[in-house]
Amino acid sequence: MKPKLIALHPANVIELEAEEFAEEDTKVKKKIDACKILEAYVYNMKNQVNNKDNLADKLEADEKEKIETAVKEAVEWLDDNQSAKKEDYEEKLKEVKATRNPIITIVYHRSGGAPGGAADGGDEDDSNDEL
Repeated sequence: MKPKLIALHPANVIELEAEEFAEEDTKVKKKIDACKILEAYVYNMKNQVNNKDNLADKLEADEKEKIETAVKEAVEWLDDNQSAKKEDYEEKLKEVKATRNPIITIVYHRSGGAPGGAADGGDEDDSNDEL
């Protein structure tokens, strides 16, 4: 006996397609958001390091070079990985922060303060911190 095919009502087909597209749209939005967060963080770092009112005068030459290298590598990575996954952008952001955060903590301790007002140098979500 042949299995019977169930005919779907056109409204049901549209509903199923809408659900499928909604899931994909959500994934794409999260990926774009992760990319934008990384881009903003990297360009903010670049601007802060070169701005004499912020970090330029407070960084040692080797500290500035490390941050500038991290910025350059991140920009190149962004250019080369435009089809990366959300998780890839998040991982790259962690790498950049792993270079930046210890240096900024040292700079703030050297100048007598702590970044973000925290004694430990800030929290995990410092995407809007001033460098």
